[in-house]
Amino acid sequence: MSISRDDFERLFSDFQGEAFRLETLDDYTGSSNPESLRAFFAGEPQPADYNQGWADEVHANARAGKRMYRVHILRRPLTPYLRFELGWGYVKNSAAGEEFFILDTTEQSNPLEGVPDFWAFDETSVVTMAYAPDGSFKGADLQPDALEWLKYRDTALQHAVPFSEWWERYGRE
Repeated sequence: MSISRDDFERLFSDFQGEAFRLETLDDYTGSSNPESLRAFFAGEPQPADYNQGWADEVHANARAGKRMYRVHILRRPLTPYLRFELGWGYVKNSAAGEEFFILDTTEQSNPLEGVPDFWAFDETSVVTMAYAPDGSFKGADLQPDALEWLKYRDTALQHAVPFSEWWERYGRE
């Protein structure tokens, strides 16, 4: 069942305990700020206000005792977009309180092949997301049963490592 953008956004303020995200794409360029991408690829320093609205939301949720975390399925070598997302986004959002994990399929098979991106809120509401080939967000669907998606979350976490450990080892590749 399709969910409106407003209803989807409301889940981020209404969840009580945890919000989990599975990311499966190696390029979300079409959903990103073009000026931020340009600055990153030009080697400019990250602006202090980069992604600040999201960082503030994460920080407020963390202060309220809510957990926000995600697993990104990826393969090395990183795409230019992933260098941007991990190098600017994950590093900043980690400092705000969001937890990140990497499921690297370079040397292991992908246990979640074909599973789309999704958010799971409080283990009760799951929203899958659709993207165009250029990474533009196309829309979201509220799933009728969370159980299947929570199993995907658990599988992702079982095969992932904390972002900080992964980044320390592979971030310069």
